[in-house]
Amino acid sequence: MVKGGRSGYESGMCTVVVLRRRDHGWPLILAGNRDEMIDRPWLPPGRHWPDRPEVVAGRDELAGGTWVGINDYGVIAAILNGHGALGPAEGYRSRGELPLEVLDHADAASAAEALGDVNPNAYRPFNLVIADNRDAYCLSVMAADWGARAELKPLPEGVSMITARGLNDQRSPRTRTYLPQFRRAGAPDPDAPDASGWSDWRALWASRIHGTAEGADGAMTIVTDRGFGTVCSSLIALPAVDNASDQPIFLFAPGRPGDTGFEPIELAALGVET
Repeated sequence: MVKGGRSGYESGMCTVVVLRRRDHGWPLILAGNRDEMIDRPWLPPGRHWPDRPEVVAGRDELAGGTWVGINDYGVIAAILNGHGALGPAEGYRSRGELPLEVLDHADAASAAEALGDVNPNAYRPFNLVIADNRDAYCLSVMAADWGARAELKPLPEGVSMITARGLNDQRSPRTRTYLPQFRRAGAPDPDAPDASGWSDWRALWASRIHGTAEGADGAMTIVTDRGFGTVCSSLIALPAVDNASDQPIFLFAPGRPGDTGFEPIELAALGVET
């Protein structure tokens, strides 16, 4: 039985990178790879929930939740499993429901306030990114010797990386290796046609380079022989209120980046009001 009596959602991403630029025409950019069991069924981002018609998100077919999505108010949510907590476990609510709860809100600040009261004992560890074109946060539930605890942190200006270890945590080999590279890379240009303005970030997301200590799991794109790896990738940009390009951009690769091209997700109904 899942705590709270809900049917379980279970889904997640492995790495998320966020660029915040307060006075820019595109103040919030989020990108992420989803790493999962290859045979786990899922649907690409769409309006999959009749009771949440304002939500565009990928759908995990096994449990019904999501790993990343956006709503018609311009709020983004993305969830990652916590360190050492891959997959569901008996007695815990599923983490894939949490992004959907974020996307019930009209702005990131109210979503962070509401989710900040999460019961840390109800879920296995996770890191949840909550963002819009004004605010961005990382809500983490972590296990500790004295019990689970929740911590809400605002994301700083500039480039941040979230992994299973949390926000910009240098204990993550991936963060140590790739965060400096993202910070040196050319920033995405969402105004460029198609995905051409994301060339530096796309190259990094497709990288399979890793240190010997962590093995293939330390790469940005994970390829293994145990049925686990990178299954899809997302690139999202939110415009400023006064940006003439007043529609968010959601590019999605339904496979490993580098092997699979990014295509735009239809967001015609979106009207960013934040």
